[in-house]
Amino acid sequence: MKTLAGLAFGVLVAWGAPGASAQMHDGKALVAAMHARYAQTWYRTVTFEEQAITRNPDGTHKTQTWWEALIVPGKLAIHIGAPEATTGHLFNDNVLTTFRDGKIESTRPFVHMLLVLGFDVYRQPTETTIKECADQGFDLSKIHEDKWQGRDVYVVGAAKGDLKSRQFWIEKDRLLFVRLLQPDANAPAKMDDYRFGDYRRVAGGGWIAARVDFYVGGVDTFYEVYSNIRGNVKLDPAGFTTQGFIKH
Repeated sequence: MKTLAGLAFGVLVAWGAPGASAQMHDGKALVAAMHARYAQTWYRTVTFEEQAITRNPDGTHKTQTWWEALIVPGKLAIHIGAPEATTGHLFNDNVLTTFRDGKIESTRPFVHMLLVLGFDVYRQPTETTIKECADQGFDLSKIHEDKWQGRDVYVVGAAKGDLKSRQFWIEKDRLLFVRLLQPDANAPAKMDDYRFGDYRRVAGGGWIAARVDFYVGGVDTFYEVYSNIRGNVKLDPAGFTTQGFIKH
């Protein structure tokens, strides 16, 4: 039986050239390929300003400005309203803490799959990503090819034509995450459909999707637009603790 390290090495050889292609037999092989493609070049940190737009049922919009900072893997700080704001959210190693005006509102375990598949997969051990995907209910034994916005993609977790199972979509050429579908936590009969687009290169290596759309039951309820993207900036890990978030 191949070890994960051996699998990753084999995939790295297959994907050695930027335009190369390889047959992916399951989601584990794809995750290994994603990691192997960028493990040596993906940024360690990134910051950006975000316009967060909520589409209300009455047709109006609500816009907030968020300031976000990531340490890859596993750490994301979101400050709402101003860079120094103490209202926002902190994701730290699969724990989500929500703050309001410098006070903790809630803390709970939370595996942020958009963070895992859009960022962490390229820097953390392949075994970790595979476990997180499996633990969150993605069937890594299922994989097929499809088209998404004019590009070839791999779809993990569902058979072709199935848009009801928990699944993620990876662009075939650049091995970048572009879509995730899963049942909505509040209304399981509806599907959440998260889409990463407008990928930009980040100085220092790697990519970031400068637009993220959130659909619920086929309705685009929320989207994010990023600007002032800066890669490999110096960030203090203390700012990604509960006390550091409040005092940063």
